[in-house]
Amino acid sequence: MSEAEQGVVQPVTGAAMDEAVVRKRWGRRPLWLAGMAGATILLAGAGWWYSQSAGLRVAASELQIAQAQTGTFSDEVILRATAQPAQSVVLDLVEGGRVDEVLAKDGDKVQAGQVLARLSNPQRQLDLLARKSDLAQQYANLSSTREQLEAGRSEYRRRLSDLALKLKQQERQFKRDAALAAQGFISAAALEDSRDKLEQYRGDYAAEQHSQAVELGIKETALQQMQQAQNELSRGTQVVAGSLAALSLRAPVSGQLTNFNIQTGSTLKPGERVGRVDSLGSFKLSAQVDEFYLPRTRRGQQASVELDGRTVAATVSAINPQVQDGHFQLEMQFAAGSPAGLNSGQGLDARLQLGAAKQGLVLPYGPFVNDTGGAWAMVLSADGGRAEKRAIRIGRRSQTQLEILDGLKSGDKVIVSSYAAFGKYQALTLN
Repeated sequence: MSEAEQGVVQPVTGAAMDEAVVRKRWGRRPLWLAGMAGATILLAGAGWWYSQSAGLRVAASELQIAQAQTGTFSDEVILRATAQPAQSVVLDLVEGGRVDEVLAKDGDKVQAGQVLARLSNPQRQLDLLARKSDLAQQYANLSSTREQLEAGRSEYRRRLSDLALKLKQQERQFKRDAALAAQGFISAAALEDSRDKLEQYRGDYAAEQHSQAVELGIKETALQQMQQAQNELSRGTQVVAGSLAALSLRAPVSGQLTNFNIQTGSTLKPGERVGRVDSLGSFKLSAQVDEFYLPRTRRGQQASVELDGRTVAATVSAINPQVQDGHFQLEMQFAAGSPAGLNSGQGLDARLQLGAAKQGLVLPYGPFVNDTGGAWAMVLSADGGRAEKRAIRIGRRSQTQLEILDGLKSGDKVIVSSYAAFGKYQALTLN
């Protein structure tokens, strides 16, 4: 009898669910992928090496090429100068007020001291009246004090004179009493009374002298203080009077009135600038210079200015070392006076001589200097088909020339345009 028939339960094994899996052939594929990756890296490296050795391909027509050659390096800076009046005096109001009358207009030629406008300020007029009143009262007080002092001096002199007379009389009386006492005509007591009276007169005279000196000293000190107060009050009155005088605006110097646009009826504040007076026929030149030349610029350097087809000599007269937007400002004066035909605001071309001209290897100035700092340049091959990076050394530089000290020889051609597009490459291939 079987186990099934006997009722024996068989365990479930899952054998019937098993399925044979066929193994796929993937064993060699990772080697194939690694080979392809290696080949790609080699190709990329080869491409990079080729690009570095052959260089970036650049159209020659897009480049600016110049040739280094032996010549004269002119150590100068080309400037655009502007003619300005040699002297300008600003018109700032000392006192504010209402404009009552305008006697000049912008652009007029004026003389020193000429009244340009009149203003009014009622408060200043009231101040002046009050000051004058105080000054008059101070004069009266000072005069009264002086009279009292002189009267006191007269009284002191009279009293001192009386005491001096009594003292002199008593001295004579004491001498007589002493002679009589020696002869026995008066008693010793009478002589002592005469002596005591003499000492009293002497003390009174000395006390009066001291009292007069102290009292007169006090009064004279008070008089001096009053005099000082009067002087200060007088100066204050003069200041207020000057303020009223300043309400008449006058030209400080002779010249041409500029930026003078005040109107009748307007109110102006103290310190407000209402214009300026420019000198006539006398000019100076003002120019902006690149900050690179600041260490080499100094007063007294010579310059040449082009004016109406002629060259005029000028000299650096002032330098403002403050740098703004990469430039500093300098001023120049004409060596032989301002030339005729020059107008304020007129622009002129000028050449500032920084140093003496020198023979040597020169290269035209180009933007590449800003990209490389002058440490290297792209130099063309003999056939002009390639350009390679080469270290150079630059000396002085101007706006048109570079002084080459090392790295180039006469006849070498150099790319002088900007290197911003290919500065990282060691070489270039020119199409």
